[in-house]
Amino acid sequence: MITYRLFVVDDEQSIRRGVSYGLKKKYQIETFSSAEEALCVIEKEPPDLVLLDIGLPGMSGIDCLKRIKTLDPHIPVIMISAYEDIDTVVSAMKSGAHDYVTKPIHMDCVKLAIKNALETIKLRKEIQALQARYFRENMPCIIGESQAIQDVIQFVEKVSKSPDTPILIIGASGTGKELIAGAIHYKSPNFKGPFVTINCAAIPEELIESELFGYEKGAFSGANLSGKNGLIEEAEGGTLFFDEVGDLNSGAQAKLLRFLESGEFYKVGGTQKHRVNVRIVSATNKDLSRMIKEGQFRIDLFYRLAVIKVEVPSLNERLDDILPIAEFFLVKFNEKHGKQIKEISSEAREYLRNHQWTGNVRELRNLIEKGVLLAEGDQLTLSNFGAESVNSDIMKPLPQSDNVIDFPPLPAKGLDLENLEKHYLMEAYQKAEGNDTKAAKLLKMSYYSFRYRKKKIKNLTN
Repeated sequence: MITYRLFVVDDEQSIRRGVSYGLKKKYQIETFSSAEEALCVIEKEPPDLVLLDIGLPGMSGIDCLKRIKTLDPHIPVIMISAYEDIDTVVSAMKSGAHDYVTKPIHMDCVKLAIKNALETIKLRKEIQALQARYFRENMPCIIGESQAIQDVIQFVEKVSKSPDTPILIIGASGTGKELIAGAIHYKSPNFKGPFVTINCAAIPEELIESELFGYEKGAFSGANLSGKNGLIEEAEGGTLFFDEVGDLNSGAQAKLLRFLESGEFYKVGGTQKHRVNVRIVSATNKDLSRMIKEGQFRIDLFYRLAVIKVEVPSLNERLDDILPIAEFFLVKFNEKHGKQIKEISSEAREYLRNHQWTGNVRELRNLIEKGVLLAEGDQLTLSNFGAESVNSDIMKPLPQSDNVIDFPPLPAKGLDLENLEKHYLMEAYQKAEGNDTKAAKLLKMSYYSFRYRKKKIKNLTN
């Protein structure tokens, strides 16, 4: 059932109480005595509708209305006037008010005005509710408390709104690129359509074209007598996800590029032109820039696929997420294997925090499943991971590169680490000419880690 959240903004307590009492059985009501107080909440948690008094102390109702429409033009606002002042009402309607009611308040008039106003957002609420259900039923949650993954989630929320813009997901193996691709699909307008995955690394070169575009009957020896639809056709109205797109051979790259440019294709052995409406999302753990320089990947295809790029941080860049993800998998594998493990021991938790996750979330997932299978008590211990202590070989840090910097010793008076960080962040940002991605590479950190640290430092670009 769809619920609606309404704000009542009026400086008269009797009005706030009376309206709240008359509406609380049907709507979630929050009341405010001033425009300033209401706007503070609206900026963070926009309501579905606002009942707004015109004659407020401090900021007027008209000015508040204009501010609300700047924050979110879709919020319907019903103005409350103490008298039928035509000029004020006209000004309110010109500023974006949906309707108005007059004092003394008649609840029947208020209810009718609210009912009419909510009809304008009913369809949007229904779609959001359906979309949320589809997402819950089809996708596991993206677990993450770190700023790095939160930035990714927020970015995905924004870019998913377009139904057809191609998106390229970049990240190391095991970081959850397919999960991000699924989130993009189920958060997009075409979420009710199919989500079709093609693993470019798993399909033989000679079959990639027929798998993508399908074939007509008798197209080649051994072909299905009735022909076959390709994956592009199967994804009609939804999303086609190219996992490991960097493994496409040159012939498939050319044909995919032609499809992306025109939206049209021919089946193998066919002469009829086909057109489909599908969104292309791709992912890779390869350095496509290097592959382009070496002639292994087409630069024109790259620009077609990477209209929007999403960079997924490695697990080593998401240290705050390691234990929450581990606990999620613990619950999952308890259910799968019929175990009742209640917790992860302190030594095992320390192990997880300090381990170098070259396999990222996939490696963590496998390790927790292994631990659950081997555990005999109600606690997941270090021995269940196949390690005897936190000093075991698997806990040793990765070998350092030849490029090690010989740092000077710490001065006797100490140093200001915050200013040191600010200095190098600013220098990298200036050398990169204001490009966050290039600056992050100079500092050998992820794009999201750089953005997070940059946010902490004021006036970086001044």
